[in-house]
Amino acid sequence: MLPIVPEAVYWAALTLGLYGGARWVHRRYPRWWASPLLVTWLGCAGVILALHAKYEDYLAGTRGLVLLLGPATVAFAVPIHRHREMVRRHWRVLGMGVVAGSLLAVGSSWLLAGWFGFSPDVRASLLPRSVTTPLAMAAASRIGGTPELTAGFTAVTGLFGAAVGELLLVRLPFRSSFARGALFGMGAHGAGVAKARELGAEEGVVASLVMILAGLLNVMGAAVYAAW
Repeated sequence: MLPIVPEAVYWAALTLGLYGGARWVHRRYPRWWASPLLVTWLGCAGVILALHAKYEDYLAGTRGLVLLLGPATVAFAVPIHRHREMVRRHWRVLGMGVVAGSLLAVGSSWLLAGWFGFSPDVRASLLPRSVTTPLAMAAASRIGGTPELTAGFTAVTGLFGAAVGELLLVRLPFRSSFARGALFGMGAHGAGVAKARELGAEEGVVASLVMILAGLLNVMGAAVYAAW
């Protein structure tokens, strides 16, 4: 007799299956609309709606996958260490860019929440949307937001930023690999790092560094805000 598999396992299997299939498609059609993150996100949302399932059940089934985001983010430190000399040369520009980008991201989120009349908890969940998911969820929990909702906002921001960033590179004269990497790292965090790595090694390193620095800055800022 086959063992009864918990319902939560099916959600994790669905997510992994969609992601694996989307990666196969993206290798053959490397376009933003074939991004594994976008396809997996829309596919899971479609199944949840079709089955009239609860989002809480999906979160329970994929909690183990969410926990893997932490080690995945730490792994970005490897290429940064390999290119640490470049970091030493440009630390001032990196610092100013991360601070300016973070202020712009938080400010635009605040205005966006005000325009749509979001409740305080939804507003707090939206504010850290422009940093990588595990750090964004940590920041949201400190300022009274809902981490799971923040994860959704973060995914949308990353996918949109990666798509728009690709179009900007066609329109704007970003000849420097440093500028291209910073664009994706600040504007699209994890999805942007993946896109930057497709452009080149240095772009991927800069995007990783900008993403991590922005995440740490936002978590520390959230802690100060919560204490205040």
